[in-house]
Amino acid sequence: MRDDIAIIGGGIGGLCLAQGLRKAGRNVTVYERDRTPGDRVQGYRVHIDPNGARALHDCLPPELWQAFLATTGRGGQDFGFLTEQLGLLALIETPPAADPADDHHSVSRITLRQVLLSGLEDVVRYGKTFERYERLPDGRIELFFADGSTARADVVIAADGGNSRVRAQYLPHALRVDTGITTVAGKFPLTDETRRLIAPRLSDGPNSIIPPKGMGMFVAPHDVAGLAPVGGIGVTEQDGALMDNSSAYILWAVGAARGRFPGDLSEMSGERLRDTVERMIGSWHPDLRRMVSLSDPETVSLLPIRTSIPIDPWPASTITLLGDAIHSMTPMRGIGANTALRDARLLFQALTSGRETVEAIAWYEERMREYGFAAVRDSLNAARQFVGESRLGRLGFKTFLRTAQRFPRLKEKAFS
Repeated sequence: MRDDIAIIGGGIGGLCLAQGLRKAGRNVTVYERDRTPGDRVQGYRVHIDPNGARALHDCLPPELWQAFLATTGRGGQDFGFLTEQLGLLALIETPPAADPADDHHSVSRITLRQVLLSGLEDVVRYGKTFERYERLPDGRIELFFADGSTARADVVIAADGGNSRVRAQYLPHALRVDTGITTVAGKFPLTDETRRLIAPRLSDGPNSIIPPKGMGMFVAPHDVAGLAPVGGIGVTEQDGALMDNSSAYILWAVGAARGRFPGDLSEMSGERLRDTVERMIGSWHPDLRRMVSLSDPETVSLLPIRTSIPIDPWPASTITLLGDAIHSMTPMRGIGANTALRDARLLFQALTSGRETVEAIAWYEERMREYGFAAVRDSLNAARQFVGESRLGRLGFKTFLRTAQRFPRLKEKAFS
């Protein structure tokens, strides 16, 4: 197939797919609404699991795969479940994989975007805000952009995020809704001095903090201390602590049902958000309160939690979707970016398999819907558990975790 392929949106999934198609010699163009590569970069870490790592390995040229590995954060991947007083409920050990493509990695979103954009200078068109499309008599698709320009393609791939305009036109019944859950996230700087202020477990690996009811906290270290940038990847020209991708930190996020937060939360500055969270966790372990209070307010952000609603299969065509454009999910299982990368790898395989185009897309969509919407449901359940209001339910979950910690075979079966 020599189709002209248009990808709407230059996020993680869209760029990974573009890298794979470019490597395979396919004619691909990415239309990105940002005016420059540095617009709207996100400053927090992202966890890359084996699905995401395998996608990056298979889609990236070898030199960019090595650049990705060279700029990921160090630190353990053992996942801890802790009480709000830092009592250990369970520790889920995750030994390193023999092959980095089957392993877990921590990477700055800024750094990952730098990797994914490398070598695509002639592929990505900036300042192209997609508005609508029209099918032409010859079967091609005409794309219309806000700047008045147009483009034509044989295949259109929506990778334009949870508010996808392509999805709104193509699958208008595929809705994305507010969960009623809100999180506030920030960065606690990791230095030799600040490490001494907190329990070692908080900087050893990711942890879920489970208070009696109604709230949850997630903390995860991103340790890049001493890592050297590779060809400009791993540094940023943007000022400020939020956009700094060269310093070590612990990402923290506190979530609750919206009614537990003050009503003017959306109007708060970073400093007020930080102070609000500190008051809400005022009875928790001092180390957790210290992590919040010592975070630069510039790094503190409000993150409302939304989710897509799974829909029934639709007939395949020369338009398809990946990532949040079709299966937006809550972040409580940490698999949104990895599912988008999994989509990119699968769609890359489909479009380079030699199948007829619509047949290839049908093959991709059948599989994507199965694991993608399963991830949506699992992530929503995890979000509800994260902020669960039932004290009895929390007590039962903690009892299960303590029991699993005592019996390794049960823990292995429950968390494998």
